[in-house]
Amino acid sequence: MKHTSIILRIACVDQPGIVSAVTSALASRSANIVEANQFCDRKTNQFFLRVAVSAPENVDKAAIELALSPAVDRFKMRLKVEDLSRRPKIIIMVSRFDHAMLHLLYQIKVGWLDAEVVAIVSNHEDARRVAGHENIPFYHWPVNKENKQEQEAKLADLINGTNAELVVLARYMQVLTDEISSQLYGMLINIHHSFLPSFKGAKPYHQAHDRGVKLIGATAHYVTPDLDEGPIIEQETERVSHGMSAEDFVASGRDIEPRVLARAVKYHLEGRVMLNNNSTVVFTP
Repeated sequence: MKHTSIILRIACVDQPGIVSAVTSALASRSANIVEANQFCDRKTNQFFLRVAVSAPENVDKAAIELALSPAVDRFKMRLKVEDLSRRPKIIIMVSRFDHAMLHLLYQIKVGWLDAEVVAIVSNHEDARRVAGHENIPFYHWPVNKENKQEQEAKLADLINGTNAELVVLARYMQVLTDEISSQLYGMLINIHHSFLPSFKGAKPYHQAHDRGVKLIGATAHYVTPDLDEGPIIEQETERVSHGMSAEDFVASGRDIEPRVLARAVKYHLEGRVMLNNNSTVVFTP
């Protein structure tokens, strides 16, 4: 018998009976739980639950939502159900440094990331050759103060036209406006070439070098109107020393950034990230 793979994510006020209600509803549809993760934030008294199920072919997303509707009403749940058989569509935005973009494309090619890149968008022409080689539509939209809102309107139209579910800023070196950042909250992931919240803005590796830090890193986070302060999804650090130059710091960062971004994208696409105010709950495998 064929099965459908479904992920459901639930958030609500913590109280007795939540897990029992969810598992009973799933059992009523012959859905088998293959992975379950839960977390209670004691500070906010919010309960987070992620459940991956294998359901009979005739039990789809709508059937799962219907089965869970009494529990949703009872516990005032925020519920999201996703069918993993549907390959998510993503847009990659990049400027001149293409190492993070190339790593994403490679991980998709070998199957570690399950996604379809429906567009590559850049404010420079550098990535056009790669997009052409991969048969991905390429959009060259130069950005300046006068046309930024116009170009972001094009991005919104592109998202709607392609049904993209995620936009990945793979070293896209333009600050998005508050309007688009708010509009796309939760579906914009950025890789910042620093271990946030330290060393924001331009040349963070040089700032770190000037301060004599012993650890550098990279941070993947959701984009918000507050520059480089969005909810953090994934981070990684590497030890450095006083004997290294600022350029050595940059080289180390170029190794870290693609890995961090790819993991963040994977966690997002697999429904492992749940927003908790300005933070995240990440149920890693």
